[in-house]
Amino acid sequence: MWGVKIRPVPFDHPDAVKLNDEVQAEYHERYGDGGDATVLAPADFRPPRGVYLVAYDETDRPVATGGWRSQDENGEGNQDGDAELKRMFVVRDMRGRGLARRMLAALEEDARGAGRVRMVLETGTEQPEAIALYTSSGYEPCTKFGYYRAYESSRCFAKPLSS
Repeated sequence: MWGVKIRPVPFDHPDAVKLNDEVQAEYHERYGDGGDATVLAPADFRPPRGVYLVAYDETDRPVATGGWRSQDENGEGNQDGDAELKRMFVVRDMRGRGLARRMLAALEEDARGAGRVRMVLETGTEQPEAIALYTSSGYEPCTKFGYYRAYESSRCFAKPLSS
């Protein structure tokens, strides 16, 4: 686990695309639809308005991903200063080693450094491991926001990023 390195990459980097395809396949397995339909653009994750991270194992294999993008008051439930967490994912053979927690901490630190005041995220009832990670990391339920805010299976969480 100590050999894992987390590096920023563009959202459309081949390793990010590969892991995004894997997370979309997992969403399809869990929810039975075509994956997450939230519209994301590479520009959403360009500093200083966001970042996209990929974790690589000792062999330089991409094993985890996550990003945040700036959100401000938008009529969809976001508030000024929000950083929205997107595409947190760890490949199956690397789960249970604390990698998601490391990725989350790196994303929070980056968003805080960019002046964002609150990290928000949307997940679903079919992802109990994600909900457990977020709640054990200080996230609390918040007003639903974003594409899935009207879905019964949607769960939204927030955490202040103040130091």
